[in-house]
Amino acid sequence: MTTEISQTEALTHLGASTAEAVARVLEMFVPDGVERGEVSVVSDAQDPFANLPVGGIAASVRYVDGVTGANVFLMPHTCARTLATAMGAGAEEGPLTELEMSAVGEASNQMLASAAAAISVVIGQEIEISPPDVRVIENKIDAADVWGSAPFACATSFTIAGEPCRLVQLVPSAFVVRMARAIDELSMDQGTVGDADGPQGLNADGTPGVPITETLTNITLRFWAELGRTQLPIGTALELPVGAVVDLDRTADAPVDLFVNGLFFGQGHLLVTEDGEWAVEVDSLSKPSTRKPSLVGGAGLTANPTTV
Repeated sequence: MTTEISQTEALTHLGASTAEAVARVLEMFVPDGVERGEVSVVSDAQDPFANLPVGGIAASVRYVDGVTGANVFLMPHTCARTLATAMGAGAEEGPLTELEMSAVGEASNQMLASAAAAISVVIGQEIEISPPDVRVIENKIDAADVWGSAPFACATSFTIAGEPCRLVQLVPSAFVVRMARAIDELSMDQGTVGDADGPQGLNADGTPGVPITETLTNITLRFWAELGRTQLPIGTALELPVGAVVDLDRTADAPVDLFVNGLFFGQGHLLVTEDGEWAVEVDSLSKPSTRKPSLVGGAGLTANPTTV
C-alpha cells in the first residue's frame, strides 16, 4: 500500500521531471525567457484549475493507454502570441488568428510530447497520448468536462517572457504507484531520484532508467530551409495560373535560412544528392533566435518542412 509520504514524493518527482522537459522545449522558442517555479502537489480540497486566465489559451493532451489523466498548459493571451511569433506566425495585436492558434498547437505538441517522454522515463513504461487540443479559455468552463479528472494532481508555475503560466498534471494512480515503487527500490548509493540531468526512474525489470536528456534527444523536430519570400496581393495570388513564375527576394546562389521549430539557427546552401533529391549543406550556425527573414509580415514562400 502506498503511503501518503511516498505519494507526495512520487507526485513531486513526476511533476519535476515533466516540468523540466516542458521548460527545455520552451527555451527553444523563447531563449533566456523561461523560468520554472516549484512543483506543488494539489490536495483534495484544492482545485488545480482555479483562477483560469480567462481569454487565455489552454493546450492539453490526454493519456489514452488505459489510464485517465492529462497534461494541461495554461497561458495568457500574450504568452500564446509570444510562442506564435517564435514559430513565425505572430500578429501585432487583436485576438489570436487561426494561423497563430495553429502555431501554438505545434509548439504545444512538442512541449507535451516531451512531457509524456519524461513521464515514460521516470515510471519505466511507454505513455500514449492524444493529439494536442488548443482552445481559448472562456468565462464559463467545466474543467472536468474538458480535461477529465484523476485521483492526483500537481501544478508547476512558469514565467515565459515575463508572463505567468501554469502546467497542471492530472495523474492516474498507476503512475503514482509505479513512481513510489521506483523510489522505494532505489538503494542509498543511487541517491534520491533526480539529478542535474533530471529525474531517472527504473525500468520494468528493475534496472535504472535512461536520463531525461538522453530521452529528449529522440524527440522529433521540424526542420526546414527557406529559399526566399515575396509579397503578393491576395487577389493576385488567387489568380496565379499553373506554370506562373514568382520572383523571390534572393538570387539563385544566395544562402538559404535554416529553421528548427520556427527558430532561425543558421544558413546553408542547396545541393542535389546522387539520388536526385534536394538536400541542404549547413554553412554556418548561430544561437537559435526568432529572427525573421526579409519582408517581415509578408506572404512567404518557403520550402516544405521536413521531419528529421
